[in-house]
Amino acid sequence: MGRVYNFSAGPAVLPEEVLREAAAEMLDYQGCGMSVMEMSHRSAVFQKIIDDAEKDLRELMNIPDNYKVLFLQGGAHLVFSMVPMNLMKNGVADYIITGQWAKKAHAEAKRYGQANAVASSADRTFSYIPDCSDLPIDENADYVYICENNTIYGTKYHELPNTKGKTLVADVSSCFLSEPVDVSKYGIIYGGVQKNIGPAGVVIVIIREDLIPEEPAVENTPTMLRFKTHADAGSLYNTPPCYGIYICGKVFKWLKKQGGLEAMKKKNEEKAKILYDYLDESKLFKGTVDKKDRSLMNVPFVTGDAELDKKFVKEAEAAGFVNLKGHRTVGGMRASIYNAMPKEGVEKLVAFMKKFEQEQLEK
Repeated sequence: MGRVYNFSAGPAVLPEEVLREAAAEMLDYQGCGMSVMEMSHRSAVFQKIIDDAEKDLRELMNIPDNYKVLFLQGGAHLVFSMVPMNLMKNGVADYIITGQWAKKAHAEAKRYGQANAVASSADRTFSYIPDCSDLPIDENADYVYICENNTIYGTKYHELPNTKGKTLVADVSSCFLSEPVDVSKYGIIYGGVQKNIGPAGVVIVIIREDLIPEEPAVENTPTMLRFKTHADAGSLYNTPPCYGIYICGKVFKWLKKQGGLEAMKKKNEEKAKILYDYLDESKLFKGTVDKKDRSLMNVPFVTGDAELDKKFVKEAEAAGFVNLKGHRTVGGMRASIYNAMPKEGVEKLVAFMKKFEQEQLEK
């Protein structure tokens, strides 16, 4: 069987070029006689792998010198706890709730202090981004928290919230490296890599140095949940997810070969336009997100008939378009069109959707 078009929200499609390189190096990484899976994280060979990965990421994102780059384990879910445990010095934080992941992060923060929900789009199943121009920011808030791209619901902040001078913390798991960002606008910008960068098991945290406390805000914070532990050890306090970091490093180099994040944004806009333009004209399918808040990465859509949705997903899978079933809280379908999804994949999906629509209208 040939490779399918994988529209999974995560773990997600990776560049085929990267997979082939990794396959070629599986048994013997650059003449060292062993796989990256087997080598010591204390070895000079692995030190170069992680150093190169950080260097390339810094170049891609133009990360300022006063920010640390941490390659951690535990996924974004663990960072939901690390953020309040390290940053909640005043015991107060403000959260903007635009989906499941911001909701979960908010719930974790409530364990450690006063976590205010200052805005939410839950009233319309998170199908839009609320107005964040004049939020009731708590004067004692240690930070304002957002999930910048909402994988499940297909929304994206196209303008960052007005935090009124408070530190912005952003989970960017599903839009990581999809377009240029100004890192200096964030105190912490982080994400699990399994959606747009690498295999599951790595979370990258980019944190401004002055936010790394000598002592965490929450007493008795475990050693492994202290940002300082990992910053001081160069992400090597314990055995890191070595192979995952190695793949991330290859993806960073692949992104640089594509022309960097400006080029990726252009490609992603082109891909998304193909699908959104069709959804806007279709008599059968329709998007579920307010147009101004649409994501370039995750595109949910429905027919309005649950049984017809199931039929479409089944027939699409048989045709080689897999993982299109929508999240249970939204239903319908979702096409995740991350960096590694080729334009051809989106074009062929739309062609299939047009064929399916025509067949249904003819009945």
